[in-house]
Amino acid sequence: MSIGELRRQWRADWRANGSDWTRPGLRALAAYRFGVWRMTVQSPLLRAPLSMIYRWAFRYCRNVYGIELPYTAEVGQGVVIEHQGGIVIHGATRIGDRCIIRQNCTLGVRTVDRPDEAPVLMADVQLGAGAVILGRVTIGAGAAIGANAVVLADVPAGALAIGVPATIRLRRNATEAGQ
Repeated sequence: MSIGELRRQWRADWRANGSDWTRPGLRALAAYRFGVWRMTVQSPLLRAPLSMIYRWAFRYCRNVYGIELPYTAEVGQGVVIEHQGGIVIHGATRIGDRCIIRQNCTLGVRTVDRPDEAPVLMADVQLGAGAVILGRVTIGAGAAIGANAVVLADVPAGALAIGVPATIRLRRNATEAGQ
């Protein structure tokens, strides 16, 4: 990834987050993007200080804002981390474009024996406050996860998942799907 690509991603995140640099979610995304970019630097001598800066920024976002977003996750363009606090995203998670993640969401694995079985969020997914998605689960494009829902199985595109454990409700029209 080039510096130009990094700038392009930062600009897309900037626009998606209302052009407000004070938003903790935007700062966490900036630290994440920097962490991904610094891994493209070939020279270990140059990458070492960049890694120290990234680790500081990652820990700052985790400890102050409560947003844990490691550089090993895959995050698409225009993602919005709506509110700070209690957001944990596993390093093997994949998040599609234009997803919205609210406070206290967890995207993780079910067991430490299978560390690569993390959730996949397709484009335009919305996670309600306190949503928990565990294991190798795919959330389809345009789906919504209700507040405090615990998702342990795939959610089809455009569906709504609510409850503990989550049950799937198909939305009737595009207005309900937020489109």
